[in-house]
Amino acid sequence: MSRSIVRQSKFRHVFGQTVKAEQGYDDIRVSKVTWDSSFCAINPKFLAVIVESSGGGAFLVLPISKTGRVDKNYPLVIGHSGPVLDIDWCPHDDNILASCSEDCTAMVWQIPDHSLTRPISDPVVVLEGHSKRVGIVTWHPTARNILLTAGSDNLVIIWNVGTGEALISMDDHPDLIYSISWNRNGSLFCTTCKDRRLRVCDPRKREVVAERLAPHEGIRPMRAIFTRDGNIFTTGFTRMSQRELGLWDPTNFEEPIALLELDTSNGVLLPYYDADANMVYLCGKGDSSIRYFEITEEPPYVHYLNTFSSKEPQRGMGFMPKRGVDVTKCEIARLFKLLDKKCEPITMTVPRKSDLFQDDLYPDTAGPEPAMEAEEWLDGRDEDPILVSMRGGYMPPKSRELKVAKKNVLESRPTTRRSMSTLDTNSLPSESGVRGLSVRGTCKLG
Repeated sequence: MSRSIVRQSKFRHVFGQTVKAEQGYDDIRVSKVTWDSSFCAINPKFLAVIVESSGGGAFLVLPISKTGRVDKNYPLVIGHSGPVLDIDWCPHDDNILASCSEDCTAMVWQIPDHSLTRPISDPVVVLEGHSKRVGIVTWHPTARNILLTAGSDNLVIIWNVGTGEALISMDDHPDLIYSISWNRNGSLFCTTCKDRRLRVCDPRKREVVAERLAPHEGIRPMRAIFTRDGNIFTTGFTRMSQRELGLWDPTNFEEPIALLELDTSNGVLLPYYDADANMVYLCGKGDSSIRYFEITEEPPYVHYLNTFSSKEPQRGMGFMPKRGVDVTKCEIARLFKLLDKKCEPITMTVPRKSDLFQDDLYPDTAGPEPAMEAEEWLDGRDEDPILVSMRGGYMPPKSRELKVAKKNVLESRPTTRRSMSTLDTNSLPSESGVRGLSVRGTCKLG
């Protein structure tokens, strides 16, 4: 009686490969600020990198096709008065980017489709509500205009970017928040904190619905992300400072589904999750390797696949949404590795002989259309992401945000840079006008 001892998986032979030198991005002065964020954000149109700058904070935004050497005088986005700590592209509009900074603010920017010809210094909206630096910014996965920020004042604030107002504020964390991740439909988010607790929060009820003390026994920073099945994948350290990963069921935090020790190193492991393949890529700051794992329903639940290694240590990492990968080459993921002076794209590919579209590798993936409006989410509605087919490759929508946004933004934006929530209500469009504007894109609301 023969028994297969090798686990069957279509992702077992995934391999990583650095693109050719001319397809990278050179002469980028990556930020040296001491903060455990990825310093990089990617979507199918743009690459954004937090860079060194004098007299405030700045980041660089390049069209994804603008490879090669970056001119030292290339215009930057320069609105913050302190170092930028985190950036995140809006999942529902490829031209909208949120940033946060040591200057205690978060800002939302509209990036034009073409290469910048002059610096951008005027955000669409400034979000002021934190009393200390803001270190985390992340968009809601399915609701239009909903943005979450977390700061060193231990506050979590959820904003409606369309009106500039703070909708929800939560002060359940007694210490610095290390990471925040929404679940698939945005009904919950999970956090890791310096008090060594992993929490699951329901923002609309303004309460912590589940928590676990010390999912990893070490005192060094943890990270946590929701998987598509509603479980939570964590990275952290053991008491002996070994790096460790875990998989948890938030409805039963007593015992982990899986717990795996990796190695001894100082770098915090940043997890990047592919919901379509149920794979996690682990990138440690200061590491020169990327480990990747597959999460399944059979033991041991988290399966090690392989390690991509290169020579130089990484300063940060960006992860392309699935709709930006090349389906003609069986590419299932693309990561952007930040070095001291450049950014190297790394492709993750499943080896296949056929040139035909591989249905099993590319299920329908989350598209750019929001599933609901901000008001609907706030009223208690939950929706999964609206899916799009990857057959034939993904084509970004035609600059819908540029048709009327600039006109509206210029007409209704205040002359001085202030939070929209502090404006005289007479300067805001009427409620019906707000609804009509918000249908077309995030930045219709000045």
